[in-house]
Amino acid sequence: MRVTLTAILLIGVASPALAQSVHNYGSLALSPRGDRIATIEGGPKDRAAVTIRAASDGKILRRIDPCATCTYTDVTFAPSGDVAFLARDRKAGTVALDYAEGARVRTLATIEGIAQTPRFSPDGTKVALLVTIGAAKEAGATQAGVRQIGEIGEKSDEQRLAVFPVTGAPVVAAAVKPVSPEGRYIYEYAWTPDNRGVVATTALGNGDANWWVATLDAIDLTTGAVRQIAKPSTQLNFPRVSPDGKTVAYIGGLMSDFGSVGGDVYTVPFAGGTPSDRTPGYKATVTSLDWTQGGLRATILSGADTSIVSIDPAKGGALLWSRPASFSAGDGKVAYAADGRTTATVVQDFTHAPAIYAGPIGAPRQITHDNDAVASSVTAKSVTWRNDNYTIQGWLLGPAGGDATTKMPMLVNVHGGPAAASTPYFIGSDSSVAGLIGAGYYMFLPNPRGSYGQGEAFTEANRRDFGGGDLRDILAGIDAVEKVAPIDDNRLGLMGGSYGGFMAMWANTQTNRFKGIVAGAGLSNWVSYYGTNGIDQWMLPFFGKTLYQDYKAYEDVSAVYHAKTAKTPTFIYVGERDIEVPPTQSTEWWHALKDMGVPTSLVIYPDEGHGIRNPDHSADLRKRALAWFDKYVKGAQ
Repeated sequence: MRVTLTAILLIGVASPALAQSVHNYGSLALSPRGDRIATIEGGPKDRAAVTIRAASDGKILRRIDPCATCTYTDVTFAPSGDVAFLARDRKAGTVALDYAEGARVRTLATIEGIAQTPRFSPDGTKVALLVTIGAAKEAGATQAGVRQIGEIGEKSDEQRLAVFPVTGAPVVAAAVKPVSPEGRYIYEYAWTPDNRGVVATTALGNGDANWWVATLDAIDLTTGAVRQIAKPSTQLNFPRVSPDGKTVAYIGGLMSDFGSVGGDVYTVPFAGGTPSDRTPGYKATVTSLDWTQGGLRATILSGADTSIVSIDPAKGGALLWSRPASFSAGDGKVAYAADGRTTATVVQDFTHAPAIYAGPIGAPRQITHDNDAVASSVTAKSVTWRNDNYTIQGWLLGPAGGDATTKMPMLVNVHGGPAAASTPYFIGSDSSVAGLIGAGYYMFLPNPRGSYGQGEAFTEANRRDFGGGDLRDILAGIDAVEKVAPIDDNRLGLMGGSYGGFMAMWANTQTNRFKGIVAGAGLSNWVSYYGTNGIDQWMLPFFGKTLYQDYKAYEDVSAVYHAKTAKTPTFIYVGERDIEVPPTQSTEWWHALKDMGVPTSLVIYPDEGHGIRNPDHSADLRKRALAWFDKYVKGAQ
């Protein structure tokens, strides 16, 4: 369970909340020759458009904006250097797959519903696309769910694979015919070198619920036949095929959400077999993967640093470039030229706004400067500490130019997941995080056991121990922070969303160290949650058994069973149509706190999913959360 920073107030700084003055670079792609970069770009005064830049110096070569009523996503290069992208017209309910060759833009296909991830075949004659025809909701379990009426489970959205020729007449919506079979949800895919098929991660049934049990499959694009390559014991992301077509690589590990990627690199024969871990014991988390002509390329998170590495299946990883920052691109964290020698990515950290870096893979340099003058109003420091024989890392954010001697209150912000991490993203002056820090708070972002960044054993360390070792790690981290910053231990607040919301609820029953709590989309009762959420498969890798096989394991970590020990005033919020963590979880905890006489408030935001996206709702949430902390934390004696 994860919640991005753009989705709900401050919760989970692992995703960007960019100030309005920031120029954004989305969906970055690098041409096969490594000479051009494509992005979706827009700033405070410019409408977002497909932008083509020279990779050598960042000079804008062309802006593409063929549809005044559309938003653009998923730009990708053809082997020829032409580009394709998606143009979504929300009012019409359609997505166009557009193709730009030279100065001409034409539509290859129109989809009624939603679509994502266009990819050219290796010979450039076709474009594959994931389509959800007649979609009832946005793709993904974090999106607002459909109304639960009628026969439950009778019908779910299906994301399927469709293929369109680059030449010929455009395919109209009514003529779109997916090639993958009905009943099977396609999450990710990669072409095979022979242009005849793809490898994909797929699952039967409800796509929101079943990603945790997805298999690695080959799909024949002529017949639509599906052949299982492997059924890993872990979750998997980023399937990639070797240039000779004989091997498939992927990232496998304990993951709590699709899109929150972390684990080791595995390989398996394309013909099928048992996957082999190629980075066993790696003291870092692999977060994205690609297979170039020059070999496997990956990004890793190691403590505070994100790095580009090359992966030799026989020898493991070799470091190529590293920074205490976050990287992003349209298809993973980093884009590569076909030979794997040139790279491009968007780089940012807490105090530096996004910029495109490009060049040789071991020494990319900054080529855009749109945001050089954008200042941050915070300071950031990586903090490392030891607890229970683990090395743990987190981030401390504070006011720029603040008094180093006057003790200030601090808010501890626990990320979602739990398999995720708080990593650096720019905090502009008008972001919600900067608002809290400007109001007189430090903010601590711990990455306790269960997080990414220290290797797979560290990520697995909170299996069947939710709220145990990870909470001890966080409390020990507060002690470590208080040794390096002027923190008032008598004025600590706690906040979190999703898994962080669970931790905020659970910690209230385990410690009185916090004076005020804000819990977003949290879990208070794992027993009732098991039977009511829309993604129940995610719990099995963490608990090992279903609720009905091991009732006590779920009960033991449920805050409602320990409500008598809760004393800390708590503000609770959740989306009305959250399927990952239904609002009943928040209602149960609110009810329990009221019965115990603990000051509490609950707000359920209408039509929201697993995160608060509506601007008016977000503004209301910010105001309420700040007022809560000001009353119970800043004013604490």
